[in-house]
Amino acid sequence: MHTQRGQTQLERSEAMKAIALNLLLIASLLGSPALVGCDRTVSEQKTTKTNSDGSTETKSQKTVEKPDGTIEKTTDKDVQK
Repeated sequence: MHTQRGQTQLERSEAMKAIALNLLLIASLLGSPALVGCDRTVSEQKTTKTNSDGSTETKSQKTVEKPDGTIEKTTDKDVQK
């Protein structure tokens, strides 16, 4: 009987290790964005214009603030004929 009790304790120990490892993995995945931070969108504009030849011109401008305080502006232009 002593052997069976030891085996169940060992099984419980292995199960607890697996649970602890899974919780640690989940916590690290959820906690990393909080440590790194996210970009904050300051402004965003999108304009679409149809030209006389039937082509469509789309312009988008986006300004974001990085976690370290720097400002980044991006401009995209797409023309579809």
